[in-house]
Amino acid sequence: MTSRLSFRVRIAAALAAACCAVLLGAPAADAHSVLVSSTPAKDAAITTSPAEAALVFNEQVENQFTELAVLGPDGTSHWEAGPVSVVDARVSAPLRPLGPAGVYTIRYRVTSADGHPVSGSIPFRLTVAGPGAAPPAAAVPVAAGAAGPGGDGSMPLWPWITGGAVLLGTGFAVARRLARANA
Repeated sequence: MTSRLSFRVRIAAALAAACCAVLLGAPAADAHSVLVSSTPAKDAAITTSPAEAALVFNEQVENQFTELAVLGPDGTSHWEAGPVSVVDARVSAPLRPLGPAGVYTIRYRVTSADGHPVSGSIPFRLTVAGPGAAPPAAAVPVAAGAAGPGGDGSMPLWPWITGGAVLLGTGFAVARRLARANA
């Protein structure tokens, strides 16, 4: 009877250890939205001001907390002319005529269909100065969203560690209960 009991305890412990190893070794899910294309394209050199800034993702993005800003060569002036529009996997905003020649940056933050934030920036160069003038700071439109661009949208490690600890504890509790039941 004792060998039968120790066999069950060893099996339960081995199963618990295997489950923990699988959980702790699993990579974080990487199913977030990915930027497929942009208008203007990344690092493009353009001679005229585009009518809008548009981003296309590989999957539909949520309409909540979406931000899109086009910053001028000074890094602070905004060139958006209206609210952000989200239609399926396309995010866009109309632009005012751009002003000084230089590097402009499209900054974005969207929420993937799985709920994770995705953000980034896309530089492009206006090679010929346009007719636009930077608006005063108070006239900058507010993007549709809650927080500014930032973060990489990756999943933290603590849920995996907590899950592994719970699973390991459960395995030991089951093994102990089996040992007591057969004693």
